[in-house]
Amino acid sequence: MQLDKMISFYKAIGDPTRIRIVSLLKNGPLHGQAIAHKLGLRPPTITHHLKKLRDTGVLYSRRDKNTIYFYLDAKRLEFMATAILRLGDDPLKQEEMYMSETDQLKVMRSFISKEGKLTRIPSQLKKKLVVLSYYVQGFEHGKLYTEQEVNEYVLTFHEDYAAIRREWVMHQFMYREQGKYELNPKEMWPLVVKR
Repeated sequence: MQLDKMISFYKAIGDPTRIRIVSLLKNGPLHGQAIAHKLGLRPPTITHHLKKLRDTGVLYSRRDKNTIYFYLDAKRLEFMATAILRLGDDPLKQEEMYMSETDQLKVMRSFISKEGKLTRIPSQLKKKLVVLSYYVQGFEHGKLYTEQEVNEYVLTFHEDYAAIRREWVMHQFMYREQGKYELNPKEMWPLVVKR
């Protein structure tokens, strides 16, 4: 469940050493030895904390010859840190996201062909959410999907499966963990279109 993932994130980030590591990496990538030196800690301790942060997805690493550099994914950190504020949002109560059923139908007619294919991904967020909500409902709640299964489903209506997958995860229709995808509860979706 997405809620479990949020709890794991807050537990992982709620450690003083990990907060200090995030603070250091905010200024640019560093290797483990440099982080250990700056914090006055032993490298094995830093390795432990880096693993916990990587597991949340807020850090990623790149190898340069024999040295591994750690990078902060600031956008992911901000997204995860503010997820609790979006939990339970009802977009129909948010004026900027409001769209009547009639307008939703117009959007679907504009972007979805009679054969059910997505002609193009809308650039306007409200319209994009309508389209994403419409198609994501082809998945079952409580079922895990492989990336290949998600790609195959998307290919039935659009060729750019990577973009659609990314949008579903980014807008909290789905979440991804270790290459598996699952629908979030509808209460977490930014918009639910009647299908």
